[in-house]
Parts: sequence; structure tokens; C-alpha cells
Amino acid sequence: MTNTLKSTAPHIHNATTFNDLADWGNQPDMAEGQSHSSGRLLFKGPNNQPETGIWVCTPGRWRLTIPRDEFCHFVAGRATYRHDNGEVIEVEAGTAVTFLAGWTGECTVHETMRNIYMLV
Repeated sequence: MTNTLKSTAPHIHNATTFNDLADWGNQPDMAEGQSHSSGRLLFKGPNNQPETGIWVCTPGRWRLTIPRDEFCHFVAGRATYRHDNGEVIEVEAGTAVTFLAGWTGECTVHETMRNIYMLV
């Protein structure tokens, strides 16, 4: 099977193990460790909306603010998201989460995670 990003329906086969990932650099706003990101953009529409792809991130802890509604399907690894109000969201393979625009808090990646995402 081939992966076709320039299709009428951009697609990646075996997205849970696909390894032709681009280096997206170190995670900004690190509080502990040095998380490094890689990924593959599947599609980006006009004004970057929607944006879909694969994101892989190594262990570490950092602050984050979610800029737009984001759906995440975690397919590998383990992480903890802690909202500024104290709410804790534990994620592992099989977890699906929708972070609403403006969500602020902290992410701690315990085991390298892989996430299939969509920003709208």
C-alpha cells in the first residue's frame, strides 16, 4: 500500500507505526527534561484549518495552551495533562481526547507518545 498525501482524500496507511516522520524540534516552554517532537502533516487547509497529522513526542514536561479545538487519538505511549484548574487527564494508547481552544496547563510525557490529531 502507498501513502498518498496529495490525494482527493490524503491518507497514511499504518499511521500507528508509520515512521517517515519529519523532525519538528524540541518542545518549547520546557519545565523538565527535553521533549523532542517529530511528525507528519497529513493535511492543512486554508488558514491552517483544519490541520491533521501524526505527532510523536519524547518524555519531558512543559506548559501549553491549545490554540484551537484539537481532537487527539493517542495510539502509543503515556502522558499526563494537568489543567490549570487542577483537573488531570491521563492518556495512553487507545485514549481519545478533545481539548477545547484556550485549554491551558501542563503536559508530562512519561513514555514516548504517538497521537493522531486534528486541529479545527
